[in-house]
Amino acid sequence: MDQKKQLRWFTVGLIAFNMVWGLGNVVNNYAQQGISVVTSWVLILVLYFVPYALIVGQLGSTFKDSNGGVSSWVQNTSTKRLAYYAAWTYWVVHIPYLAQKPQAILIALGWAFQGNGNLVNTMPIATVSLISLVIFLIFLMLSTKGLTTLKVIGGIAGTAMFVMSILFILLAVGAPMINSSVEFATPHLDKVSTYIPKFDFGYFTTVSMLVFAVGGAEKISPYVNSTKNPAKEFPKGMIFLASMVGVSAVLGSFAMGMLFASNNIPKDLMANGAYSAFQMLGEYYGVGNLLMVIYAITNCAGQIAALAFSIDAPLKILLADADSDYVPSWLRKKNKKGTLINGYVLTGILVSIIIALPMLGLKNMNELVKWLTNLNSVVMPMRYLWVFFAYMLLNKAHKKFDSEYKFVKNPKIGFGFGLWCFLFTAFACILGMVPKFTYAEDPQGWMFQLASNIITPVVLILLGMILPAIARREKNKAL
Repeated sequence: MDQKKQLRWFTVGLIAFNMVWGLGNVVNNYAQQGISVVTSWVLILVLYFVPYALIVGQLGSTFKDSNGGVSSWVQNTSTKRLAYYAAWTYWVVHIPYLAQKPQAILIALGWAFQGNGNLVNTMPIATVSLISLVIFLIFLMLSTKGLTTLKVIGGIAGTAMFVMSILFILLAVGAPMINSSVEFATPHLDKVSTYIPKFDFGYFTTVSMLVFAVGGAEKISPYVNSTKNPAKEFPKGMIFLASMVGVSAVLGSFAMGMLFASNNIPKDLMANGAYSAFQMLGEYYGVGNLLMVIYAITNCAGQIAALAFSIDAPLKILLADADSDYVPSWLRKKNKKGTLINGYVLTGILVSIIIALPMLGLKNMNELVKWLTNLNSVVMPMRYLWVFFAYMLLNKAHKKFDSEYKFVKNPKIGFGFGLWCFLFTAFACILGMVPKFTYAEDPQGWMFQLASNIITPVVLILLGMILPAIARREKNKAL
């Protein structure tokens, strides 16, 4: 019996859940939609997440020997040039993500040591940006040295964060049973009408955050062919994953509704909501700040590990086997230790620019956290577009490829699913660029956020288009 094919559907589902889900997904989406997000979660899971995960399953099964993930799928179904753009997109969308991590570390430290969010809330934006820049540059330098210890810490912190996310739901939902004095912050939680969103333009500008929350399923692809019977077990695992995400999202949002009034959401909920929630739960259960401190320390370790990994891993995917036709030699350059030194320099420059940007148009830490979170929800899903693009082409050329697992057997229906997910992701990204407050509330901040949300992805993509031209010029000079 093949020992590698021993993963069962529930194991695959659990591995995937750990990769995809976190408490931040609940907090950020509740901050944007309130308790009506419960309905949004159900819709996004059925209409988008389940087909997305099953599409990834077929791509992973078809190209089981490919090491490059999405870029390999694109190369196998189209051209080397498009594969380069897929690899570039995968790397470059991590730039705003990296810019957000230092602030998250600062917030976590403030809650761990002060028991509140005042550490960064009272700092001028320029000070926060400068400290964040120092933190980022320290970890950028450390990343060039190799981070074995941090990877171990990251693994432990990731598991602990997962446990805390589940614990939050259990403690919040169980609080009224333990403590009869607990009052629900949101009224009418027992009425269906409370959970129905208002499907207007403002609502659709928040969909990108939901897409961002359920994205990342392509990380599951290496496990497709490790299941006992991919055709039967993998889809079961993905349905199990979607069920767990659904239960966590719905109960987590309900728990947020118990703690924070849906019709009066605190302005700092994205920055401090998770810490405040654990602080309230600690009071309900009579353990003071204990739960909040544990979460703050865990989250701090998790953010540090995520910062280190997200500097290193995407860069290696882009440059480790980069094609000289598309990536100039100076960017592929390695030092004596094999470190892609100029790749780290380029990362440092781009992230530093985004860390410094808020000094031009934001007034406080809450605005900064909201802006960066929303910017990530616009930029990060751009990499998912390549997954659906590869799946459409796979269905176009279905006679050339064979896989143990197929999402749908009819290639035309398969193409339709790929097109739907592609268009939905693009729609969410474009509408997500619109600021989540009105121009009248803060004209300068509104213009800054709209401009930066449009310009950032455009500049990051254009930069990727310039590199092949530089590489071509370099090759012509060598002839």
